[in-house]
Amino acid sequence: MNFTEPAFLFLFLPWLLAINFALPKQCRNLLLTLASLLFYAIGEPTFVAVLMGSCLFNYAAALAIDRCRGKPIADLWLVLAVIANLQLLGAFKYFTFFVSSLQGIVEIDDLLPEGFSNGWPDHLPLGISFFTFHAISYVVDVYRGTNRAERNPLDVVLYVTLFPQLIAGPIIRYHDVAAQIKGRTVRLDDFADGVGRFVVGLGKKMLIANTVAVAADGIFAIPGSQLTASLAWLGIACYTVQIYFDFSGYSDMAIGLGRMFGFRFLENFNYPYVSGSITEFWRRWHISLSNWFRDYLYIPLGGNRVSPWRTYINLIVVFLLCGLWHGASLTFIAWGAYHGLFLVIERLGLLRWLTAPQNPLRHVYALLVVSVGWVLFRAPTLSYGMEYLAAMAGLGHGASVQYHVSLYADRLTWIVLAVACVGSMPVIPMLTEYCQSRSGKPSAASNSIRVVLEVTGLAAMAGIFIASVSCSAAGTYNPFIYFQF
Repeated sequence: MNFTEPAFLFLFLPWLLAINFALPKQCRNLLLTLASLLFYAIGEPTFVAVLMGSCLFNYAAALAIDRCRGKPIADLWLVLAVIANLQLLGAFKYFTFFVSSLQGIVEIDDLLPEGFSNGWPDHLPLGISFFTFHAISYVVDVYRGTNRAERNPLDVVLYVTLFPQLIAGPIIRYHDVAAQIKGRTVRLDDFADGVGRFVVGLGKKMLIANTVAVAADGIFAIPGSQLTASLAWLGIACYTVQIYFDFSGYSDMAIGLGRMFGFRFLENFNYPYVSGSITEFWRRWHISLSNWFRDYLYIPLGGNRVSPWRTYINLIVVFLLCGLWHGASLTFIAWGAYHGLFLVIERLGLLRWLTAPQNPLRHVYALLVVSVGWVLFRAPTLSYGMEYLAAMAGLGHGASVQYHVSLYADRLTWIVLAVACVGSMPVIPMLTEYCQSRSGKPSAASNSIRVVLEVTGLAAMAGIFIASVSCSAAGTYNPFIYFQF
């Protein structure tokens, strides 16, 4: 089940909200835990036991660390917990990749148990990268003393499995929601804000991301030898829009759902495509993941407190692992190395003139680097990615006969791309702030402006919701990029 399905919108969510507010507050955590497990089981019944096992193991490990605080055995418990979590992730996500990588080097088929020669398992547990990172952050924070180990196992299970962020994030720290798990109050204004945020995310996903996904997926299915420059640029422009509105839309829906139930999640995106450098881009894109790698990997490696060359190595290592986190493929590793390389180049100051605040070209530079990187991220193989990049550079061999732009981009696609360009910039917040500042002190005119803004906002929300639900009911193309991670 995902947030855009009619079954979720008109059955699961309304009933859960109704029962949640009908129950006493002390029963709501149990309800949300059971509902979250049901939500997961509907999409992935095979691995519910894996999810629960991860929750209970990390609950016990954190208790052991807390009880042994200050003793060497606490260090051992932390190491065991981190290794166990990484082994779980590796067994499901990277086993096949490493086996296939070794096939050409050694004969390992005879070393594997029967049935393992083709890799195991045949698909990933949904959200395994996200709930594993939640678990690691929990036990590490207990070890560091950021928060105490939770005595109530239900609270830990709810933290990991809470359905708005279970499948595709954002990655929430336990200390950010611990007080809210213990007790929370939902005010009418908070609930209304949550509904609005959810509707905006739903529109981003259904009306923008899904529309351009048709063109992006169609173009990336063309043989690399048949690509032309115009097709390649159209494909990556569509994918650049798709991945942002897909994932930021999901994050908006998750934040909105959390708000409806009394949780306040931190922001996960902050208009990353207006960045003036790759360093700034990673402060704005998938903020919860960037912060996780910073706090649990980059800083423990020494961060920027070590010699410059060690800092550069740390950056490369972090982004290689960031790429590998996204998927067991050479394309993701290359994408991570690519971003790490540009971060090192910027830190060296080699592009200081280009990324200077007074240089308007800095935005073009950042968006171009990010878009080229998305080719590696999206390409099915590294060789195809190289062919695609060659086509973008005008070195492709396509002749625009069998494959041409008009086959993949109709009028609606161009309109959505234009709307996405505006939506990728903080235009609406700036306009809203401007209108509110013009309203000034309370008066008949300012009240009229406020009423017009509120009515316009409600009408826009209603229109977005109706259009999105119509697309969902019609069964339009509806991939979720980050479900695979």
